[in-house]
Amino acid sequence: MTESAALELTPWELASIAAGLFAVDPAGCGGVALKAHAGPVRDRWLELLRGLLPASAPLRRLPLHIADGRLLGGLDLAATLKAGRPIAERGLLAESDGGVVVAAMAERLTPATAGRMAAVMDTHEVRLERDGLGMRLPTRFGVVALDEGVAEEEQVPHVLSDRLAFHLDLIPVSTREVAPPLWTAEEVSAARQRLAAVETGDEILEALCGAAVSLGIASLRVPFLALRVARAAAALDGRDTVSQEDAALAGRLVLAPRATMLPAAEEDNEEPQEQEPPPPEDTPQEEQPEQEDQDPADMDKPLEDRVLEAAKASLPAGLLAQLKMGAGSRSRSSTPGKAGALQQGNRRGRPVGTRRGELRAGARLNVIETLRAAAPWQPLRRAHALAEDPEGSRRGPRVHVRRDDFRITRFKQRTETTTIFAVDASGSAALHRLAEAKGAVELLLADCYVRRDSVGMIAFRGQGAELLLPPTRSLVRAKRSLAALPGGGGTPLAAAIDAVRELAESVQRRGDSPVAVFLTDGRANIARDGATGRAKATEDALAAARELAGRGVKTILVDTSPRPQRSAQELARALDAQYLPLPHADAASLSSAVQTATG
Repeated sequence: MTESAALELTPWELASIAAGLFAVDPAGCGGVALKAHAGPVRDRWLELLRGLLPASAPLRRLPLHIADGRLLGGLDLAATLKAGRPIAERGLLAESDGGVVVAAMAERLTPATAGRMAAVMDTHEVRLERDGLGMRLPTRFGVVALDEGVAEEEQVPHVLSDRLAFHLDLIPVSTREVAPPLWTAEEVSAARQRLAAVETGDEILEALCGAAVSLGIASLRVPFLALRVARAAAALDGRDTVSQEDAALAGRLVLAPRATMLPAAEEDNEEPQEQEPPPPEDTPQEEQPEQEDQDPADMDKPLEDRVLEAAKASLPAGLLAQLKMGAGSRSRSSTPGKAGALQQGNRRGRPVGTRRGELRAGARLNVIETLRAAAPWQPLRRAHALAEDPEGSRRGPRVHVRRDDFRITRFKQRTETTTIFAVDASGSAALHRLAEAKGAVELLLADCYVRRDSVGMIAFRGQGAELLLPPTRSLVRAKRSLAALPGGGGTPLAAAIDAVRELAESVQRRGDSPVAVFLTDGRANIARDGATGRAKATEDALAAARELAGRGVKTILVDTSPRPQRSAQELARALDAQYLPLPHADAASLSSAVQTATG
């Protein structure tokens, strides 16, 4: 395939090429991170891959919440209890030797599961030391990680995606663009047999490494994955040597989706190259080199530049614009509405494994894991029971379970978030930014309502702080309380911080996660006892801030003064809060900044 033809490929054709290259060397290429919604397009691509793989190659589906015993293998409980001795069973990764593992909803894989899969992919064997068993099972497989994430933050865990050569996006592809496969299963099988004989020159690897550096790719695995892809392309094309076109194709398929920066532009002050003199007029036409099909400039380009051009041609337009603006790294913020902390317990939530424990109030016994822990000890316990009571052991239990075998199910749940807004309604704030603060809080209230978070509101002015709105999910009540907020008077900052601390403590006692957002200029002039005086009021405010910070409450301080104030910065340090100076921001800017911080 020529470079000019490769640059004109459609997204489906690129995905078809990736399927063919992956089918040639599944374990060497690592796998495919396939971003696509469930539907006919994704099904057709999976059918295409299945048709190119050997008929004997296993294709295993990886459930989202798979247990370690099923993933890596372990004790076969039924066979062990029946035989009276430990009997091992192979896990899903060992069963996939020579084939492909398809991970559904890979963007939701836990870091532990992704890490265990990555370790097996690196060592090409499953190492198992559990349940009284010690096994090492060789296995080599490729992975198809199905990414169904909607938000940008929902991505395949990096520890897994970094080991997958191809990152494909089939979301913009329609069913009308789906075309037949480019190769037959026999052609792919022949390429698979030819792969071991394919040779690669040092200049190919150097060009791929240089292109990866120019594109801002930090991972050392990526150039080697691109090299494996280039070797598969050569084998699929019936050649025993990797060509420059193979390297360019690997750059487009492997390097381009991982680019975080544009290559540095060439210097403008480079010395012009001397042009060769034209050939004499009397030179016979047949002796002149034919250069009709290829530009001489392209022939003189280094291999690294050709790989970079192929990679740049595959960059999405949106990403290319972001890279030109200097947005080097893609930020990964947390998913909106999930600011609540994770809590572990033994009563409710999503099961996340077991632990050794006793049957106390609220604990749930995991019968399967309890029997699994007791199974390896059955021969010893039966022999011990027979030695103590030869007659009684015949009438005893078939399975001897002891207290040390008890396994309690652990649960994990994400707590709900309660956002506490503390709005400065004093004279200085009312003079400067109270209107903008009200608008920002109203936008934030709407965002909290969408995320189903609870919202509380405290206003402070005059001699103290007032709880305008206890934690609620009612957007109407919150807006009504905000509209009725008057302005003017002193700044009792210490009283406001104390009120926020008391409300946050009550939220924590309910098991929720509080987030405090202060909108103030930080210039306190009313002390805790109601006395006026800026020095005493500032001292009390800093003392109250340190008490709130000691409670571990996540806090954000938005400086709403026209210019950033030193007093607000000192207060943010005492609160251990994130400081957001927004001297020229409107309500929308305030809302966006706080949403980013709380995310």
